[in-house]
Amino acid sequence: MSSTQELTYSDVSEHSSKKDLYLVIHDKIYNATTFVDEHPGGEEVLLDVGGQDATEAFEDVGHSDEAREILDGLLVGTLKRKDGDPAPSTTTTKPTTTASTSSSSGLGVGLYVAILVGGALAFGAYKYMQAQSDK
Repeated sequence: MSSTQELTYSDVSEHSSKKDLYLVIHDKIYNATTFVDEHPGGEEVLLDVGGQDATEAFEDVGHSDEAREILDGLLVGTLKRKDGDPAPSTTTTKPTTTASTSSSSGLGVGLYVAILVGGALAFGAYKYMQAQSDK
């Protein structure tokens, strides 16, 4: 899209219905009207944040690169901030990704420890039962 509009929160808030739906994500404005029925999370998710800043909701879900590419195709313009507008969302994608990666690797280590301890207990029980049967 070669020319983009500059819209205010007031302008964006007028576009909050299923047939006319704008979202603000990272101070960029997207027309999600054509995507409402295709959204994998359902239309309600989009309608809940329609006409307002959806940055936090978008980032909390952890959308894929494909979802971000689709979003690029829906770009309408940029947000023109005025006094009294809500503060911009400070949520970023990098810390969220890093946090989930480190917590999942922590689970992996714990899982290996549990398997090792369980294996050792099973081996000990086997040896004990074998010694009891030899008596």
